[in-house]
Amino acid sequence: MKFLPKRQLMNWLPQLNPQVWVLIAGRLLSQIGSGFTLFYAPIFFVNQVGLSATQVGLALGSASISGVIARILSGSMSDSRLWGRKRTLLLSAAVSAIASLVLATTGNFFTLVMGNLLMGFGIGLYWPATEAVVADLTHGEQRREAYALTRLGDNLGLGLGSVLGGVLVGTTGAYRMLFAIDAISFLVFMGVVYAAIPETLRSGKRHQQPLANWMTALRDRTLLVFVLVNIIFTTYIAQLQSTMPLYFKNFVSVEGTGMGFAETTISAIFAWHLALAIVCQLPIARALKRFSHPQALTISAVIWAMGFAVIWLTGVASSNQLVWAILGMGVLAIATVAYTPAASSLVADLAPPSLRGVYLSINSLCWAVGYAIGPAVGGWALDQPRGVVYGYWLGLSLSVVVTMLILQYLNQILVAKQASDV
Repeated sequence: MKFLPKRQLMNWLPQLNPQVWVLIAGRLLSQIGSGFTLFYAPIFFVNQVGLSATQVGLALGSASISGVIARILSGSMSDSRLWGRKRTLLLSAAVSAIASLVLATTGNFFTLVMGNLLMGFGIGLYWPATEAVVADLTHGEQRREAYALTRLGDNLGLGLGSVLGGVLVGTTGAYRMLFAIDAISFLVFMGVVYAAIPETLRSGKRHQQPLANWMTALRDRTLLVFVLVNIIFTTYIAQLQSTMPLYFKNFVSVEGTGMGFAETTISAIFAWHLALAIVCQLPIARALKRFSHPQALTISAVIWAMGFAVIWLTGVASSNQLVWAILGMGVLAIATVAYTPAASSLVADLAPPSLRGVYLSINSLCWAVGYAIGPAVGGWALDQPRGVVYGYWLGLSLSVVVTMLILQYLNQILVAKQASDV
């Protein structure tokens, strides 16, 4: 009887290719290292190294430049017979490890920029290749659960890493050690990929040049419609990291104090958000399996609208602001976990097997665009009078109507395509 809970757990988990589980474990270990530096890098470079906040912001932003270039290269490399998915992942881990070591030794603005350019390049190489591996090793309904589990591994690793990083910094003050641990985590991930993940690219009879692969993908009307709606979703997600903390700090007047939430309270709210995302990732993906990808994304869009409405209420309410903030971030956690597996699965299903790297590279580029638009628009909104700031969240909530209309059109395209294939 003592083995029953374990057997029940194994029966509850999806039956995936063992190599997918190995990849999930490797990603979890890698993200633990990334979690060590996620929240503490800006503090270290401003307070310990002595750089200005503007310099640190510019340096951190430079990672997005190299990240875009790397995402484009990763799509072509992942579909290339010369590189393939595995070698692209190995290169990604190696570049990221070097970047962490550069950041660990940073003492000036130049090396900080170089470290972030390298880190952006390594992470940019990583995403299309790893999502292509998951697509290669799964099929049908199990693919959405596989993507949910890989995101679960990422979120769990980031959560553990941020907690452990806080303990390490709090007890030793050794900020540079965080980057050294991050480098080690990338090397561990590199070892996992090298030893346990085979090349999953299946070379077809016809091999196109990289430019031809991209032109084929960019002529896919279904993919282009999805790109539009995907940029909107990633813009929503960017609000959580860029706009929301400052909104909670400067524009939510806590009852009886006239001040916003304390930093510790904001940290606890985001910890709740991350914890709920971890707990709900697989159950939400499993609950949405009965729906098509556009329908699942439409459900996610509705939940985003509800979440943004509650965030608006957090700012304008005269009492219970903390309760509304917790509720709003909880709703947005569910919206996020409903979105990510369905979006990746939709692109993987659209892509011909020989072009999965390019298609998933385009999917990853949507995140880069969303994270460029989201902080800029959110920052502009927060510089406006309070009425505009509060109205911004209602505007985001209402914008979901446009998102749903695009998804309806996307669903019609997919239904017509399936009918023509019969």
